[in-house]
Amino acid sequence: MSGTDLPSVPDRKPVRTGIDKRPVTGRVAVHPLGLDGDVQVNRRYHGGEGQALYAYAQEDADWWAAELDRELPAGRFGENLRTSGLDLTGAVLGERWRVGSVLLEVTDCRIPCANFERFWGVPQLVRRFTRHGAPGAYLRVVETGDVGAGDPVEVVERPSHGVTVGTAFRAYTTEKHRLPELAPALPALPERTRAKVAARIEKRIETRIARPA
Repeated sequence: MSGTDLPSVPDRKPVRTGIDKRPVTGRVAVHPLGLDGDVQVNRRYHGGEGQALYAYAQEDADWWAAELDRELPAGRFGENLRTSGLDLTGAVLGERWRVGSVLLEVTDCRIPCANFERFWGVPQLVRRFTRHGAPGAYLRVVETGDVGAGDPVEVVERPSHGVTVGTAFRAYTTEKHRLPELAPALPALPERTRAKVAARIEKRIETRIARPA
């Protein structure tokens, strides 16, 4: 799915956003920082080598479609890839996928923002999304190439540390005491957030040590 900078987020200035993705046909080139034609407007928080692509599972989209009684076609979560048959919440940070001629690596979970809530027009969506805990997966591009709708996703490598997208999401949001669990997966995280997460882990460990028995 490609991105657009159309003003699709109401009651927000500026209104330019890359969250409004639409399905495309044919093969699409994948570059080191994302899909050909994609838009990453606020690059302070979105995009970069560790967030080059965003994947969301059809199975998770189906849950939300039933929950909200609305259709959620591919791209509605701001994702570039709508997968099927993969447990993205259970994907291990650092695992690698072969899709088309591209090699991708799972780097992190997606943390929902206010723009996402405004885009859908659903009150308390960020809170509900967090509570449900199916965040989708950010990906880095290890080998460039091209992808197309219907390409199989082959998991070609999976680290043994077992730290999943779901673990990271809970550690960042509702279960911050679990931050030290992310330590083995630090090398897989996006470069711009790696040091910050490492510092949070260290602080959490120090806090644990300082607590009385």
